[in-house]
Amino acid sequence: MPSALAVFVLVACASTTRATLYTNPADLPFRKTYDYVVVGSGPGGSAVAARLSEDPRVNVLVVEAGVRGKGVVEIDMPLLAPYLLPSSPFDRNYTTIPQPGLDNRNITYNRGKVLGGSSKLNWMAWTRGPRDDYERFAKHTGDEGWSWNSILPLWQKIERLVAPVDHHNVTGEVDPSIHGFRGAVNISLNGAPFPTDRPLFEAARELGGEFKPIVDNNAGNPLGLAWTQCSIGGGSRHDAATSYIEPILSRHNLDVLVGTQVTKLFRTGRDGDQPVVRGVQFAQSRSAPKHFLTAAREVILSAGSVNTPQILLLSGIGPRSDLNTLGIPLLIDLPDVGQHLIDHIAVSVPFAAAKAEYDALSDLARNATYLNETLTEWETKRRGIGTNSVLGIVQFLRIPQNDSIFSTHPDPSSGPTAPHIEILPKPGTYPFLGPVPSEGAFTMFTAALVSPTSRGSVTLSSNDPFTPPLIDPNFLSTAFDVAALRYAVRSVQRFVSASAWKGFITGPTLGFEDVHTDDEVDAWAREKAFTVWHPAGTAKMARCDAAGGVVNPDLTVRGVKGLRVVDASVFPFIPAGHTQAVVYAFAERAAELIKSGRSLC
Repeated sequence: MPSALAVFVLVACASTTRATLYTNPADLPFRKTYDYVVVGSGPGGSAVAARLSEDPRVNVLVVEAGVRGKGVVEIDMPLLAPYLLPSSPFDRNYTTIPQPGLDNRNITYNRGKVLGGSSKLNWMAWTRGPRDDYERFAKHTGDEGWSWNSILPLWQKIERLVAPVDHHNVTGEVDPSIHGFRGAVNISLNGAPFPTDRPLFEAARELGGEFKPIVDNNAGNPLGLAWTQCSIGGGSRHDAATSYIEPILSRHNLDVLVGTQVTKLFRTGRDGDQPVVRGVQFAQSRSAPKHFLTAAREVILSAGSVNTPQILLLSGIGPRSDLNTLGIPLLIDLPDVGQHLIDHIAVSVPFAAAKAEYDALSDLARNATYLNETLTEWETKRRGIGTNSVLGIVQFLRIPQNDSIFSTHPDPSSGPTAPHIEILPKPGTYPFLGPVPSEGAFTMFTAALVSPTSRGSVTLSSNDPFTPPLIDPNFLSTAFDVAALRYAVRSVQRFVSASAWKGFITGPTLGFEDVHTDDEVDAWAREKAFTVWHPAGTAKMARCDAAGGVVNPDLTVRGVKGLRVVDASVFPFIPAGHTQAVVYAFAERAAELIKSGRSLC
């Protein structure tokens, strides 16, 4: 694995054959005026840049801190997504500050540093989220444009539902009537069976109720067990760059600069009593020359929920007291910048599988022959389990309203269609979860909290843009989150009690066999829990007349002109599901708002 990865890194860094893709800022056409400068190329930045550059009269520049990352096996082969963690050359390789709720552990906090951003590192699950999430977005902002029905038509522009590579009959596994077929992002179901597929659905049918099987969890009510579409097409990952940027690199009005970090934004004038922020400063390293550009219309920050607030703070946009402490001149006092960080937390629940053939993942890490066979089948045929995401089947559940937890805590979810927890089954284990045992077969369940109440922050440790920010998700800092994650673990135990698992799993293992009481479950979570890499909320949107917030309902930054944010940092509440699809939807609507020239405030 390491030798193959090193070879592909060199190829990726050298892939700059198109005239519109630059690796050195000094090579940018100095006479060219960019109407829009987009900072970051994840689902937010790539989609916005692609849509704005549809107008040939508009010049767009995308600035990405990482390399191009094209043709990398570990990225493109879906099954290998877990091997991009905990660190890779395409990752900023951040860690959090010590987390009191997790036994003071520093948690690896992966953020993509590559064209396509974190969509090149994620595990590709495609979930729109529940209808109630969007209704809450609309109510919170006072803008019906964020409602479920208003966003619904955008999926036709985003999604391209394609057949799985094995072309099996998908009747009952997806509802084609609700999906797009001509959009930018390939989405598909897994194209090879996993050994856990059969007992998962047998158990769901046997138990019913909260575990019931459903046809498609993207129809607005995701509660139950379902096959999950993933951002995969033809057996390969389909990320933001693959979907939106690579196909249009021939456009004369779109330039992409990689390997270059935006270090700050700067004021370029005033419009009445508001500063105009259309200036961008960037460099390739701490010691490299600084370069400057001014966008004619807007700067669009799409650097993600960690780096977007970092850039805002470095630019003097944020809490006055924090900026004064670091000697950063205040441009505008916005106390919510970097605050309200919210993320999903999860913990593994391991079981021993009865037979070696029930485990499809563990031998990737400990059997070179098996790994090479899987790689070869994927590379030569785009067939086999290498084409699968490990998240091909997921289950969303709500904690019952009569549970004692709600006698002391309000329900943090957006409504009755919104889950509190998610269960993600996997046929085996992998190094990210800890050293893979030299022998044994495993069935792993990840129990995740998708409606958390803990809030953290992203702040600066210095005024040096190349120093990582301080990331504090503040995981498991509320009694609700502790109890809800415990409920998630107990839900896994209830699910595996179905007779469908008899003869398939033999019991808990890898230390979980010693976990019995609620206190022991909580201790297990503190010791083992990890992020699901869905940070949000650090530049949250609010009503036009609200006292707080960072961006308006049209995603323009409050109190300034010429600056907008389009990424997961604007979510005022975290979606109760995997976040990438929601970011694409926000980006598509942002592009429509920009093109229309309408201001909502």
